[in-house]
Amino acid sequence: MKILFLTDNFPPEVNAPATRTYEHCCEWVKKGVEVTVITCAPNFPDGKVFNGYKNKVYQTEIIDGIKVVRVWTYIDANKGFIKRILDYLSFMVASFLAGIFIKTDIIVATSPQFFTSISGRWLSFWKRKPWVMEVRDLWPESIKAVGAMKTNLAITFFEFLEKRMYKSAYKIVVVTDSFKKQLINSHKIPASKIKVVKNGMNLEIFKPQNNNLQLLKKLNLMDKFVIGYLGTHGMAHGLDFILRTAKNIENEKIHFLFIGTGAKKTELLKLKEELKLTNVTMLGLMPKIEIKEYISILDVSLVNLKKADTFKSVIPSKIFESVAMYKPILLGVEGESKELIQNYGIGETFEPENETDLILKINQMRNNPKDYTDGFNKLINDFDRKKMALTMLEFIMAK
Repeated sequence: MKILFLTDNFPPEVNAPATRTYEHCCEWVKKGVEVTVITCAPNFPDGKVFNGYKNKVYQTEIIDGIKVVRVWTYIDANKGFIKRILDYLSFMVASFLAGIFIKTDIIVATSPQFFTSISGRWLSFWKRKPWVMEVRDLWPESIKAVGAMKTNLAITFFEFLEKRMYKSAYKIVVVTDSFKKQLINSHKIPASKIKVVKNGMNLEIFKPQNNNLQLLKKLNLMDKFVIGYLGTHGMAHGLDFILRTAKNIENEKIHFLFIGTGAKKTELLKLKEELKLTNVTMLGLMPKIEIKEYISILDVSLVNLKKADTFKSVIPSKIFESVAMYKPILLGVEGESKELIQNYGIGETFEPENETDLILKINQMRNNPKDYTDGFNKLINDFDRKKMALTMLEFIMAK
């Protein structure tokens, strides 16, 4: 069995799409599948090519048994809609041209942006092979949700393309139950064509461990109640709201730790300075292998998104890594994510962009901590990444 996987994010990038694809492909290779990934030079999220790589027309490498083909794309910082579209379009064309020469039995193309899916569809047509669309985000709905673009002719055209991709795909893999319901109800896609394969956790990397005391001392966070946000600092994440809330927290023992980068990082650093925040530490992007050390020093893992109906259907992947290390979640997202936190009993939730509710839940988690162990154990059992990878493989291989 040969699988050709198209994705514009892959290690050494450390965002959720790169991690999910890499860990799934690793498990498929262990099952004897020949996996080829077409991606670009690693550059997310700052739009700068990582050390050791070049933005070349064509280059290959082997990563843990996965053949990785990297193609040239337009690379720039993720700070404008037009530049993002140029990035997406360039990968669409380059991945198609590279894919023409790669033998495969099935093609998988992953979102959130569906230009990758267009490449998958083209390759399916020219190679006469079935293609699977993996939907990690409802795009372009998410563009409108963060206010990057309002409904206009371009968005209408993108929505038309979106429906075409759903209907033409041989099978569709989605990451939440809400996505499946929306495809069935709004786009009239048959339920039998869709499989929910949620995000999960790598239990070989993320597991309970003692607090890294050396790191706590280094960051001057000893005896602090540390609330950590680890992930992309983008338009969707509403981190300016968190900083403004931090300004109004009087307890000096409560401290916020932000780790990561993204399109809004520079603005957030300026806002931190403007607000003269002494209870917030902001660090840059960390290698995946080091993230667990920072999670170990957290008392609470913060997961936040802007208040928008679109985000009611998502489940941020950072939930799973924190829970794997037995860190309770403080969630500012409504919908399916909120149901997950409450049903498993793995943390507390607050209304998105509601400062009073956020401060209330912070004080509650600090002053009256609960034992979330049973919930952690149940979620870990249900969302083991290896199980998720095999579930997806069985679905895409089934006739």
